[in-house]
Amino acid sequence: MSSLADWLRERSDGDLVALLRARPDLATPPPADTSVLATRVGVRSSVARACEDLDSVTLATLEALVLLDADAAPVSLDSVAELLGRDVTVERARRCVARLRDLALVWGDDAELAVSTAAREVLPTFPAGLGRLAEHLTESAAKAALAELDEEEQRLVGKLAEGAPIGRTKDAARNVALAQATNPVQRLLAKGLLLRRDAETVELPRQLALAVRGDRPMGAVEPEEPLPELTGPGQSTVDMTAGGAALELLRHVEALLQSWGEEPPDVLRSGGVGVRDLRRTAKTVEIDENQLGLLVEVAVAANLIASSESAEPQWVPTVQSDTWLASPPEQRWATLAQAWLDLPRLPGLIGTRDEKDRLLNPLSDDLRRPLAPKDRRRVLDHLDELPGGYGAQPDDVAAVLRWRAPRRGGRLRDDLVRWTLAEATSLGIVALHALTTAGRVLLADGSAEAARQLAKALPAPLDHVLVQADLTVVAPGRLEPDLAVEMKLVADVESAGSATVFRISDSSIRRALDTGYTADDLHALLRTRSRTPIPQSLTYLIDDVARRHGRLRAGTAAAFLRCDDPLLLAEILAKPETEELELRRIAPTVLVSPLPLADVVEGLRAAGFTAVAEGPDGNVLDLRERGRRVRGRSRPAPPVAPTAPNEEQLGELVAQLRAGDRASAARRGSTVSPERGRPSAEATLQLLRDAARQHRSVWLGFVDTHGVRSQRVVRPVSVGGGILQGFDTSSEELGNFPLHRIMSVALIED
Repeated sequence: MSSLADWLRERSDGDLVALLRARPDLATPPPADTSVLATRVGVRSSVARACEDLDSVTLATLEALVLLDADAAPVSLDSVAELLGRDVTVERARRCVARLRDLALVWGDDAELAVSTAAREVLPTFPAGLGRLAEHLTESAAKAALAELDEEEQRLVGKLAEGAPIGRTKDAARNVALAQATNPVQRLLAKGLLLRRDAETVELPRQLALAVRGDRPMGAVEPEEPLPELTGPGQSTVDMTAGGAALELLRHVEALLQSWGEEPPDVLRSGGVGVRDLRRTAKTVEIDENQLGLLVEVAVAANLIASSESAEPQWVPTVQSDTWLASPPEQRWATLAQAWLDLPRLPGLIGTRDEKDRLLNPLSDDLRRPLAPKDRRRVLDHLDELPGGYGAQPDDVAAVLRWRAPRRGGRLRDDLVRWTLAEATSLGIVALHALTTAGRVLLADGSAEAARQLAKALPAPLDHVLVQADLTVVAPGRLEPDLAVEMKLVADVESAGSATVFRISDSSIRRALDTGYTADDLHALLRTRSRTPIPQSLTYLIDDVARRHGRLRAGTAAAFLRCDDPLLLAEILAKPETEELELRRIAPTVLVSPLPLADVVEGLRAAGFTAVAEGPDGNVLDLRERGRRVRGRSRPAPPVAPTAPNEEQLGELVAQLRAGDRASAARRGSTVSPERGRPSAEATLQLLRDAARQHRSVWLGFVDTHGVRSQRVVRPVSVGGGILQGFDTSSEELGNFPLHRIMSVALIED
């Protein structure tokens, strides 16, 4: 059996290029020769990384090779297929071996297959749930012993054969003769059909487990990917449903920003949001706490909310949130969708508990998972593979991804699929278990194109409402931005959804009047915007509230001037120096100014006076709470992922491998010069000049500009100016080699 290095040397250049493409970690830094490459191929971490992309049946094939001790002696393909069981044909096993061979996890032909020792290390302790071989037990003896077991013993053996082959029991500590055994464990130990691992653990021998499993030695092996049961609501239905979900998402985020702008929650010491604040906000936004946790995570990721820089930090909307609120709906949705897609956190963990039984809150550091974006895309990519308008249930998607990569995701593997699909549905990326058109574009082309695609799915904004006789106003769809703002000012939202119901009341009319609207303005607004007649009761209500509104006028002023002498106040108003104080007379003896008290006093003193309040310009002042704002964090540049080498670069790397092999062979099979090692400058020059004059090849130990050491076989042409010019035998191209980068040199004898 040839070694892995020898087998790699026999591969074609195309095979090596494919290997380096499939396992890019092998190419960094570039290996000097095939021996170095073979060493990297067998490194445990590299083997584990390669196994993450193996599907279920290919991984089972690798486990079968390990069970057959292919890391100690070569085995045949037929023995592997036999161990895989009746569900896997020889041809299917051959395809799996070919896949493993492409990754250099297996080498050799079908008659002699071998694996590295690292494969045993990265696989489970009990591959396929099979324990150790018992030296005293043969295959025929195991079958005979199994037939003689009583019902209790068969039940125990069957349970151990189905899952892990070990079990914990206090009976493992005592040696009991068969005649004195009182339970199945003691009887099986006495018969040698259980192996004692320690004082509390027993193990089922492999021979007995194989006898139980029969023609499925490795258990149930799925040879092909499971086919999900597709649902077909249609692409237009999916997009329309997702459009409604997107609008609902935007409404909830707007409510979240308003709530935290008025009453921001404190940042916990461990980071995150407290349970009480979360519950309070959930009632305000009218969604459940888990859904709110997702919104909070996405809003912070989109830089709409940030922690204030203060002694007692709070979660406050950012100034960028105002820009977001003023943007069109499709752009606002695209910002949130892209933030979720790139979110390196797991919102699905919110509400669960960690190993120390601590509750995991939104925005806490415990939710950070750097691989979450990659796992999220794997789920959506599977939906992207389905025909347009077709979807699959979460359990079916989890089954497919579990088959494709059983080693990915860890213990949360299936939960990640369900969380991703639920979150994508809430964000309008998935609807009715199918990927939306905007979702497909988001995955392929980014948020800008996805926003344009969503705009096509959203219903056209309406320019009208329907006023009802019970003082409610129905918006049968999405309203134009200006009309939506006016309706939220004039009426309160009573219910939201595909159609929004507003209710007009005394307080809502008063709110509109407080911002400067008059009764005539409200009549005109409802008359021009309503497709239904305005009920007389609403007209009376507006007039009645307006009649009582403003009889008492309240204003604000930062400073006031009061003086018993009206002439002095008239003199102050007439002075040109006081114009910048914006003073206004509200009574014969009272002036008010919108400027701070200190500025007014300083201005009056500069004008030669000593002194000091309705709105600064005389109009009604809007007293609505605007909410706090903080400057959002500067969004860090996305990490630059290392670019995979292209075909040309991989080809050059393989050429260097071949050159390194020739150089190594030349060193092993030739007489080398005494100047080998770190040569002196004079000795190097003389040796290279002699080689150029005699047309002889030299072996160079060379370090390139990146500090990567390699071995080259070069035919010198000329030496001078600190440069060796010669043909690199790996590419037969003329190259320049700075002398100061040559670490060792030797003549190659013919």
